Amino acid sequence: MNTSIELRHLRYFLAVAEELHFGRAAARLGIAQPPLSQQIQRLERELGTPLFERTRRSVSLTDAGRALMVESRAILANMQGAITTVQRAGRGDMGILTVAFAASVMFLELPQIIRRFRATYPNVRLDLRELPTASQLAGLQTGELDIGFVREPAPDPVLQLETVLREPLLIAIGKDHWLASQKRIRLVDLAREDFILFPHEVAPGLHRQVLALCKAAGFTPRVVQVSRELYTTVSLVEAGVGVTIIPASVTKMGWTGIRYQTIPPVRVGTRIDMAWRVDNTRPVLNAFLGVVRDTNVAAPS
Repeated sequence: MNTSIELRHLRYFLAVAEELHFGRAAARLGIAQPPLSQQIQRLERELGTPLFERTRRSVSLTDAGRALMVESRAILANMQGAITTVQRAGRGDMGILTVAFAASVMFLELPQIIRRFRATYPNVRLDLRELPTASQLAGLQTGELDIGFVREPAPDPVLQLETVLREPLLIAIGKDHWLASQKRIRLVDLAREDFILFPHEVAPGLHRQVLALCKAAGFTPRVVQVSRELYTTVSLVEAGVGVTIIPASVTKMGWTGIRYQTIPPVRVGTRIDMAWRVDNTRPVLNAFLGVVRDTNVAAPS
């Protein structure tokens, strides 16, 4: 049998069931008693069974009424829970947000951002993924990722980019290298040295930037080894395989067999952008963007 029971009918019923008095229930609901009695009668007709036993002096629940009282409380509680959940999701207070980052970004202010977001939005689950820039850009394109922290990305009409972090680039050589004893190391001093670089397909922005710096210094680097991992790159430099140009955050890894040198005559920097799809309007993403902006982590260029 099809019924047209509405939530307001359950609220009316509960008021009468809990008060066991139509006058008090009507006053509690803020309506007149006759319309309340009519709604209860309609509900009984819809269900095909009496819910109350009425006399001139008392109102009591039938077995069907007692059963409906239990179910009505559960239904209304679930509905209120659903409303709360929807409202919180609409504010960005809950849900899942997929955040990707290059390994070196974790040595900067990203942990501070994550900590602050988790404290502000404890009901949002962060799906954190360590990925190189190229993989992040691909994941953002397909919508697999909500937001990425990418190094030196190229403009893309599908993505919104916002610079949030900057850090210097450093020359890195092993402490046993013949240049390590020099008071000052210039880029041109590396013209005849073997280089270890990230491949373009892993870190396209950083790869382009290093090649451009070397070209400005008058040479093309002689790349003898490519390394897809930051840790491997630094280990190979320490082992004397070659030299490299690398973000300053690497110094926090604690290698003792490396000499780092800023790139003269001016400090050369690299930027890290937040990137997200321009059509991603999820409230939880906007909440995360707000925390990043409020954290004010971007260093001056």
